[in-house]
Amino acid sequence: MAKIVDITDKLNFEEKPKIVIKGVEIEVSNKAVDVLKITPTLQKERLDPKDIYSLYQVLFPEESREKIEAFGLDFNDFSTVILQAATVIASGDNEGEAQTPTTT
Repeated sequence: MAKIVDITDKLNFEEKPKIVIKGVEIEVSNKAVDVLKITPTLQKERLDPKDIYSLYQVLFPEESREKIEAFGLDFNDFSTVILQAATVIASGDNEGEAQTPTTT
C-alpha cells in the first residue's frame, strides 16, 4: 500500500492578505494560480491600462473591487492600489509596511 501523508495542517486556508485604504480593509487574492497569472504582466517594463485592469480583475474578488470602486480613485491612484496589492502577494508580505533594519 502507498504511503499517505496528510499535510492539511501545514496549509493556510483561512488567512488572506489585505491592504487598507482610509481604514477600509480590502482582501487581495493570493491563490497560487492568480499569482502565476499576474507574474508575466508584472515582469513587463511598462504596463498599459489594459494590463492594470487585468491585474485588478485577478487580484481582487468582487467584494474588494466594489470597495475600491467606491473610492472613485483617479487612474494614478488606482494604478498605485493595484501595484501595491501585487507587491504584497508577490513578496508574500502581508504584515504591513516593511521595516528597514538599523545599522550601527
